[in-house]
Amino acid sequence: MKDAPRPIFSYPRFWAECLTPAPELPMSRAEMDALGWDSCDIVIVSGDAYVDHPSFGAAVIGRVLEAQGFRVGIIAQPDWRSAEPFAALGRPNLFFGITAGNMDSMVNRYTADRKRRSDDAYTPGGKGGSRPDRASLVYAQRAREAFPDVPIVLGGIEASLRRLAHYDYWSDKVRRSLLVDAKADLLVYGNGERAVVEIAHRLARGVSIEDLWDIRGIVHVRKSLPADHVPVDARHIDAPGHGPADPHPYAMAAANDCRQASAEAGRATPVRWHRRERSRPEVIVLPDFEQVRDDKDLYAHASRVIHLETNPGNARPLAQRHGDRWVFVNPPPLPLTTEELDWVFELPYTRRPHSAYGEARIPAYEMIRFSVNIMRGCFGGCTFCSITEHEGRHIQSRSEESILREIETIRDRVPGFTGVISDLGGPTANMYRLACKDPKIEAACRKPSCVYPDICPHLNTDHRPLIRLYRKARALPGIKKVLVASGLRYDLAVRSPEYVRELVTHHVGGYLKIAPEHTEPGPLSKMLKPGIKTYHRFKRLFDKYSREAGKEQYLIPYFIAAHPGSTDEDMLKLALWLKENGFRPDQVQTFLPSPMATATAMYHSGRNPLRKVTRTSERVFTAKGLRARRLQKAFLRYHDPDNWPLIREALRRMGREDLIGNGKRHLVPAWQPATSRKTAEKRSIKRIERGGRRSPVRRSARRTGRRLS
Repeated sequence: MKDAPRPIFSYPRFWAECLTPAPELPMSRAEMDALGWDSCDIVIVSGDAYVDHPSFGAAVIGRVLEAQGFRVGIIAQPDWRSAEPFAALGRPNLFFGITAGNMDSMVNRYTADRKRRSDDAYTPGGKGGSRPDRASLVYAQRAREAFPDVPIVLGGIEASLRRLAHYDYWSDKVRRSLLVDAKADLLVYGNGERAVVEIAHRLARGVSIEDLWDIRGIVHVRKSLPADHVPVDARHIDAPGHGPADPHPYAMAAANDCRQASAEAGRATPVRWHRRERSRPEVIVLPDFEQVRDDKDLYAHASRVIHLETNPGNARPLAQRHGDRWVFVNPPPLPLTTEELDWVFELPYTRRPHSAYGEARIPAYEMIRFSVNIMRGCFGGCTFCSITEHEGRHIQSRSEESILREIETIRDRVPGFTGVISDLGGPTANMYRLACKDPKIEAACRKPSCVYPDICPHLNTDHRPLIRLYRKARALPGIKKVLVASGLRYDLAVRSPEYVRELVTHHVGGYLKIAPEHTEPGPLSKMLKPGIKTYHRFKRLFDKYSREAGKEQYLIPYFIAAHPGSTDEDMLKLALWLKENGFRPDQVQTFLPSPMATATAMYHSGRNPLRKVTRTSERVFTAKGLRARRLQKAFLRYHDPDNWPLIREALRRMGREDLIGNGKRHLVPAWQPATSRKTAEKRSIKRIERGGRRSPVRRSARRTGRRLS
């Protein structure tokens, strides 16, 4: 497998280059006719509305392929109840590209309490219900019905997170690789520009889809392991271990008795295990799907091994048997260079929704239309976050010149621009141009985080390039304000007081959102987040520089309830901290176990895969069940009368009745309003909807204790 990729803009253009680029990628046959196209080379099916903007994955891949000379059509949010909408653009000459959109479809459609959402930010009008559950799987099946002989390539974050056997929170079971269930030909994970460009050009040259097995960043299904690879049992990487009375967790015999073990497992052919054979590349053999499905400890162990093999500099292929087939995961794609990333972001996007949507408002677009993405990736390694699993730990930064040109493009071309850039950031606001000081160390590192338990001494934390960028951006003619709204890594920011001063003085719009996530060391250690003392250090700098700038500005901290490792006692301490510091959070989040995340492995298995997983290794408590999760969320909203009965009951159970009362030192009062303000407002709204009159509320229910009617 090649480690020195060719630049993605260096391929010879496909013959259809003379027919491209399109003002906007076509969504109908009429648009294709107007462009003079008799067919599309590639058709991208997306669960999102088509917004031709570099923040939307389908648009990025579409424009990248178009720049290679291919004719690309878009089928956005098709009716999945039949195959007919999937044939709207005709038979694609090369392949279907299938994506659920910018979000996993299950995360998009359901809350952390498994309730269906009524809205969808990626749909015109913000209405929910425009995509199916597990959209990638359903779309692939319908595309196959429409054109059985056309190759299908899965991509996007849903495919990335489901590339191997994974725990699915919504069905509460371990599901097979999405590639197997969808019966697709290939799955592209991570940022897919390199892989998709290579796939398209090879197919255009007549190479069969079955022969595209050697491309980085893809997953394919095989009948057997490749003969030129040495299979390495995952036990040899990080032995799961077991007590003397336990059977081997893989239910396999020693290497010299492999044939017998294979027969017992019902396998057609034995797997020969080797510790090392340097003359041939290795493939890490994970526990089978059936094993991780039935054994939670093995699931946690497999999750640990998967995350050990995510560095493009040293990752080896992974293989996992699903029945009589192997799901084979090639090493991750190599990060794009600055020159390549600039090229991707400066393709001829219209930067607006497709004209077919008319004046319909698409909330996700409204949120980002005046924002600029300056980098990709995150080395924070937060266990609950999907960024690392999808984009990787290596930071890929754009050049200053490219970023400034995009700001000028927004100023000159985007309707409604008032001179304010709403966000200059990315997955993390302040990781621009940060990387390991030594490329050799970076290529060999297997740590999940560069900033936990403390910032790695090999990490460059110089914020001066970002400060220069901020100053140049706000100095551009016609730019009144440049805001930073992306998530800020404040443990990095405190290393550069000059950066904090620059940020607070010029780039905060009154409020700055940051995410301590918790105050207690137990859950923070399972999140790989810094201690609350670091938050206080940042707050002191924030307040100091706000005063010096003569501005009244506030930090808005975010916290998570019901994260693995968070007990009710931890949440109580967090609630007391919130009250002591005068915070009354309005919007709070409950941990949602997304596929592949390390925290999800903790939630499902009860083990801690951040450490070696054995039959007797550390157990991780997780609040499960609706009532237990609601209680932890209630502690975050201790000030809401609707939560007081639940909190009082918990305090009595925990022996903390001293926190129930009407004084300042108490968490919740001993009394309960007959009807809370929220309930009263809901009833009043219902009366108005029925045509009744709404009486003014002169005194709150909290003060009177009487029912409002």
